[in-house]
Amino acid sequence: MLFLPILIPFAAGILGIFFWYKPNLQRWTTLIGMVALLIVSVMIFNTVWADGIQVAQGGSWVAPIGISLVIDLLSAILLLTAAILGTAVAVYSFGAIGDQRAAYGYFPLLCFLLMGICGAFITGDMFNLYVWFEVMLISSFVLLALGGERNQLEGALKYMTINLIASMIFLIGLGILYSVVGTLNMADIAKSLPDVQNQGMVLPMAMLFMTAFGIKAAMFPLYFWLPASYHTPPPVISAIFAGLLTKVGIYTLTRAFTLMFILHVEFTHTLLLVMSGFTMFFGVLGAVAQNEIRRILSFHSISQIGYMMMGLGLYSVMGLAGAIIYMVHHSLVKANLFLISGVIEHMTGTDSLKKIGGYYKNYPFLAILFALSAFALAGIPPLSGFWAKFAVVRAGLELESLWIVGVALVVGLLTTFSMTKIWAKGFWKPTPEKYAHLVDASARGPVSMIAPIIGLVVITLAMGIFFEPIYTVAEVAAEQLLDPSAYISAVNPQDFTALGGHE
Repeated sequence: MLFLPILIPFAAGILGIFFWYKPNLQRWTTLIGMVALLIVSVMIFNTVWADGIQVAQGGSWVAPIGISLVIDLLSAILLLTAAILGTAVAVYSFGAIGDQRAAYGYFPLLCFLLMGICGAFITGDMFNLYVWFEVMLISSFVLLALGGERNQLEGALKYMTINLIASMIFLIGLGILYSVVGTLNMADIAKSLPDVQNQGMVLPMAMLFMTAFGIKAAMFPLYFWLPASYHTPPPVISAIFAGLLTKVGIYTLTRAFTLMFILHVEFTHTLLLVMSGFTMFFGVLGAVAQNEIRRILSFHSISQIGYMMMGLGLYSVMGLAGAIIYMVHHSLVKANLFLISGVIEHMTGTDSLKKIGGYYKNYPFLAILFALSAFALAGIPPLSGFWAKFAVVRAGLELESLWIVGVALVVGLLTTFSMTKIWAKGFWKPTPEKYAHLVDASARGPVSMIAPIIGLVVITLAMGIFFEPIYTVAEVAAEQLLDPSAYISAVNPQDFTALGGHE
């Protein structure tokens, strides 16, 4: 079953290619694939929760020689999140993606992107993590450029250039890591790093991987590619990018700095904490200065990444639990806000706050959906964002890291301000007279676009109302991260000195 999260979207993508000239069949193939992925993800989550970490070895080769797939509770949570969002985006795409973009291969590319994301979440091998990064990079680059509009190509080139640099740094780190440790199996690396002869190389390697994964996560000061590219494609593509791609970066940072690079915690995690403060602050400042909905949301993606890094940098059970909850919350809420912006653009052709207005009067139901998602992002109780922020802030108070708590609270206020700006200018104020022709009170978004937005809002509300069991799950996942012995013993890497490797 552990191979299915990779095989299902791969099969759906291949079928989509066979149906290249039949866009409706592509749509249904993608949707069926995403629903199947969701069902399998629920089954895997239940299995991991009941029976512990699950491991599969590719080709019957034992670890660390073979390719390991490892799903602990963190992987299971993020796999389920990816499946939920993939299903929502597949439904939304029925109304948002026309036959022209479908003819360019949108639906197979979406499936291949999900395959790369799922592969990154469940691989237990560093080189295969690099491979899944490249699968995501290729799929996401083509999705960004799909349609060939000038601003899309500009954004795609910026995105591709900086991510290729990240991939190069990642590959250099892999080469050095293999030369020092003699293995790329994550569990075996964790077991072997404390005993390597050249201990002076461990911290420089950690910095290489922090840089590579930090670019993927849009960490300060490596985030400039995100706001330059995320607002350029259709909103549904922006939604899947903002919801999942940066979370892969945060996941890999979390995996690397709780499993492998934990020999210099005082330095590495303090650096992560400092970078989290800068990421939060400069991200939200960028959002406050924007006047287009998707640009505001793009900068907020950077800012919210800082909260997740804060939980990792604090390196406590509550901090990591809060970071995990924040990953799930942000994936669903931020993607939903992009989907709502897509409905606005679908009806008016623009998301500029200077040109739109009167949405509360003309589209009250859409206004309510936006308000709930925006309040959740800002951290208004009792929505999911409040509890996620509460967990990381309380963790900071318990560890007496008052400066990062202060930054987090100030950024929370600025987030509320920028969300209020969207509400005041886009929903509350009347439509400017010269742009009145853009607003048609009788216009409505297609049901296929509204239904997934409602579904994601319901999940967001449920996360806030039923926070206690969600925190319990996140707490157990955090405990697994802080005690990697269970992960290592589950993979059970064997010594392979006889084959020429290092013990």
